[in-house]
Amino acid sequence: MTYSVRFLPYNVSVKVDDNTSLIRAAMDAGVHINASCGGEGVCGKCRVLIEKGNVEGGVSEKLSVEDREKGYRLACLSEVNSDLVVRIPVESEIDTSRLNVQAGSRHTAQVLYADIDELRQDGLFIPPVEKIYLELPPATAEDNQSDVTRIINHLCFKHDEHHLTMGLDLIRKTPEIIRQGEFKITVTIVRPVRKDGKNEIVNIEPFDTSDRNFAIAVDIGTTTVYGQALDLHTGKVLSEHGEFNPQISYGEDVISRIMFAEKGDGLEILHQKIIEIINKIIDRIVKKAGIGQHEVTTITLAGNTTMTQLLLKINPSYIRRDPYVPASSVYPPFHSSQIGIDLADHTIALIYPGVSSYVGGDIIAGIMASGMYRSSELTLYMDIGTNAEIVIGHKDWMVCTAASAGPAFEGGGVKFGMRATKGAIEDFSINPLTYEPMIITVENKKAKGICGSGMITIAAKLLETGVIDSRGKFNQSLDTPRIRKTDDIWEYVLVYKENTQIDRDITITEPDLDNLIRAKGAMYSAALTLLEEIGMKISDIERVILAGGFGSYVELQSAITIGLLPEIDPSKVTYLGNGSLLGCKINSLTNALRRDVAKVVNMMTNFELAATHSYMDHYMGALFLPHTQLDYFPKVKARLEKLRK
Repeated sequence: MTYSVRFLPYNVSVKVDDNTSLIRAAMDAGVHINASCGGEGVCGKCRVLIEKGNVEGGVSEKLSVEDREKGYRLACLSEVNSDLVVRIPVESEIDTSRLNVQAGSRHTAQVLYADIDELRQDGLFIPPVEKIYLELPPATAEDNQSDVTRIINHLCFKHDEHHLTMGLDLIRKTPEIIRQGEFKITVTIVRPVRKDGKNEIVNIEPFDTSDRNFAIAVDIGTTTVYGQALDLHTGKVLSEHGEFNPQISYGEDVISRIMFAEKGDGLEILHQKIIEIINKIIDRIVKKAGIGQHEVTTITLAGNTTMTQLLLKINPSYIRRDPYVPASSVYPPFHSSQIGIDLADHTIALIYPGVSSYVGGDIIAGIMASGMYRSSELTLYMDIGTNAEIVIGHKDWMVCTAASAGPAFEGGGVKFGMRATKGAIEDFSINPLTYEPMIITVENKKAKGICGSGMITIAAKLLETGVIDSRGKFNQSLDTPRIRKTDDIWEYVLVYKENTQIDRDITITEPDLDNLIRAKGAMYSAALTLLEEIGMKISDIERVILAGGFGSYVELQSAITIGLLPEIDPSKVTYLGNGSLLGCKINSLTNALRRDVAKVVNMMTNFELAATHSYMDHYMGALFLPHTQLDYFPKVKARLEKLRK
């Protein structure tokens, strides 16, 4: 039998077979439901309200008795056995408004060639795909060389272009195009990375269109996807836009997505989802920029190793299996239409190379954008997220690793965790006498959850006021009703339900804090392990670069207080923002610096933490706030002692 399932408030319906899981029905309908555990029933995030009909199962200890009586069920544990009307709660809504807002004024890192004029002055403003206008001598009885030969010879003798090739499909179109333009044409040439490589002519247009040459830069993150439209004539960013990665409906982190890709048509589904969102972003930014999709000659993309393989529809299974091997570290240029990107057939796709299974092209792009590989300062580069990547080094050498921090920084594994959208608690303070909170939410809306940067600040303030101890356990002796025990779990009430959007008290629990401690511990211990492996200490670090969207919003002092970041002079910390996108932009503007990409990849030494014996010792030591060895955080230690006197 088949049943109809209608999802509110979207009013979207889907037909499914008997005993289909409700979360699968939502996926088939294109409706997002939070499910950070990948459908295992252990996170309790996929809470939905059954307004009409009945389901089999769906009951869990993650739901309160009150919720169950109201009709709430967990979608991943519910099987459809009747026609249904299901309401998706507000906490599962996807709101992209925050994605397209720049972070406030921060001490921003210097970006390599942020000023396009510098590229020109250094003679490096040579895009990897270039357009050249040609005025050819018309064919005559005396000059009857072939059309292709005429084009290649003209490029050789008039423009000093050599090692030129042209594909069969373009040769077929050439006779008509060259005459349509009365022997005045514009050719599009793809430059090789190697100086002795072939220059491929990929497109010919009638008349002069050389000033209509555009590129797309795309950062494919585990959680978000960003795109920019670039003018390759001026080097300016014309438009940009970000969206959530729709793959989050199939798993919050790379491991859960790899596991989904291994099932049935999972790889095809995840591939199609990322292509669909990239096409949506492209459509939006080219329209906003006033350019045609046929005028885009190149698209540069960067993502972590798993995101790259899903983009290219390459089986990612062996990334998560010992000895953790990716399919490839380097990918050749190819026509973007080959993977379904909605651009012209001649548009060339360039993929940033990676280093290992967990240090991918997004990190290489960030290193390029920051100019770290040209600096003599010993630099710690950190991209904070579900897959936390760390690079240490300078112009002579670099070491790198990745730590599985888990989804806590993105709201996963936290009872009321969510992404930084409207209504997410992002800032917090507490009265040290009454223990009453003051909260600020994104866009000052009624609270509906806690975002990652809010979690860090909350944990720091609770620690400073003695509400929690170094293990993340609540001080049960404090005289405040906000510290309470619910279903055998101690928690602190941030917002009572009458002041929320979700008709439930929003709390932070000891398991939430435990997940945050594990996430921050993974990052800090990874940095400490890398330094130890190369015979250095935290005090040797001369500069810290925080990359990624999440890093742009982290409150520095709070991050140091909980032991997420090393205790270092704040003046040495800079914020790069979306380094991956910046690197894609640079790659689109200068072919010369593309050669540096290979240099950076080759100079990096990757450490697999699972095979590095000291990592687990450092990790266990970091499972406290801020750390078991307070000597690593002397200023935090002194401040905590002063505050608690």
